[in-house]
Amino acid sequence: MIATLDRSGCISCGLCPETCPEVFRMGDDGVAEVWNENVPPEAEDKAIQAQEGCPVSVITVE
Repeated sequence: MIATLDRSGCISCGLCPETCPEVFRMGDDGVAEVWNENVPPEAEDKAIQAQEGCPVSVITVE
């Protein structure tokens, strides 16, 4: 699975790194980012939860 995040639409709520720190983190500028685009198999469920929970729907996990 590959994770992407449209940083331009991110509202910096922090939900994605809280839900799936194996894939997402808050950048130095305070906006969430994908730091591991290749989702580890053991984190796939959490990455999908982060996608589904994103309040602005900027996360895609495929």
